[in-house]
Amino acid sequence: MPFAIMTMTDAAADRIKEIVAARADQGAKGVRVGIKKGGCAGMEYTVDLVSDPDPKDDHIQHDDAHLWIDPAAMLYLLGTQMDFEVTKLRNGFVFNNPNQSSACGCGESVELTPADLQELAQARGV
Repeated sequence: MPFAIMTMTDAAADRIKEIVAARADQGAKGVRVGIKKGGCAGMEYTVDLVSDPDPKDDHIQHDDAHLWIDPAAMLYLLGTQMDFEVTKLRNGFVFNNPNQSSACGCGESVELTPADLQELAQARGV
């Protein structure tokens, strides 16, 4: 299996395909994951629709679902598994991230520690 910054579950892939199908008239091709500063824990995950992929982004494809990763977020997302869950209280993407050290009580923001650059280079075979 080739190296990937992130992985996604079948549930996440299914949800991405649903989003793309619903926005086909907008030229949707997939989603882009990143992070931004915000929330009480310091950072928030971002998930945005992609119609024109940035060639600098890492690309992951799973079961015809396309996910692009913002290069600025790669060290924070290394080893993350993207899932989609439906509960009584919410439905949404969930990130199982080994670089996450804590999260706020509402679950909207997280504290992330960047992965080791040497670990990333080894994982990529550099």
